[in-house]
Amino acid sequence: MTLQKVLLSNGESIAYRERPGGEQVIVLVHGNMTSSKHWDVLIDAIDPVYTIYAIDLRGFGESSYHTRIQGIKDFSDDLKEFVDLLSLKNFHLIGWSTGGAICMQFVADYLSYCEKLILLASASTRGYPFFGANADGTPNVNHRLQTVMEIEADPSKTLAIQGLYDTNNREGLKAVWNVAIYSHNQPCEAHYDAYVDDMLKQRNLADVYHALNTFNISAEHNGVSDGTNQAKDIALPVLILRGDRDYVVTEQMTQEIVADLGNVATYIPLVNCGHSPLIDDLEQLTDRIETFLTSFSISHPLL
Repeated sequence: MTLQKVLLSNGESIAYRERPGGEQVIVLVHGNMTSSKHWDVLIDAIDPVYTIYAIDLRGFGESSYHTRIQGIKDFSDDLKEFVDLLSLKNFHLIGWSTGGAICMQFVADYLSYCEKLILLASASTRGYPFFGANADGTPNVNHRLQTVMEIEADPSKTLAIQGLYDTNNREGLKAVWNVAIYSHNQPCEAHYDAYVDDMLKQRNLADVYHALNTFNISAEHNGVSDGTNQAKDIALPVLILRGDRDYVVTEQMTQEIVADLGNVATYIPLVNCGHSPLIDDLEQLTDRIETFLTSFSISHPLL
């Protein structure tokens, strides 16, 4: 699938993949340490009645990174201009992990663009906390970092992953993913190598960690930032999917989304899946997505 590009008014060049299909449109938004490439097996599996667009966010994959993002809203505003340039309206959004936060911000700001929202292993409406480290390297849950400078200097996560990037340590990246994400199933070798190729193109690691740490559209203070209380503005059907053995996004984070979105949302755990249901059980994931997109109400009995 050939990558195409559009130029945004802020000077950033956004790369994307397009799979032609029918009149209904799905826009896919990837997460941290990934790119549009990481959606490939789902893009191939989804019913051809859908036309699919998958973007590389600013600072990932083949997209540019001229100006550092300050928060999740920068990504969602890039997405807004992207869909405007392609004249996309009335589409479905699927956000994976960090992409889930981006999609929630987008829908809260631009509700009329979207028909339905799917959050896959998504960061919470209250962000994804970034804690300092204890002497033994474990997270210090009593010390949530506050600034991007603190996050840039964090040895246990930022410097460790950035070091793998800087040294082109492919086996080190795979080792991290095999523990945290591909803990049971792994992609085929060719796909895995292609995924790592795109991981190594990320140029915004600490900025993404900071954006996740400060993201908060709830009515609560999350320990680093006040909530914008925009979760209440997400007035469209939302499907929340999380693997029942996800080691990255906790059940508590998912329950925060459920509480903050209220009755517009339906939460379905994915059985025997981790943070990448695309690799763990593509058939189960595809079935849940397609069932939701073809249903007509927020509380459809098929769900």
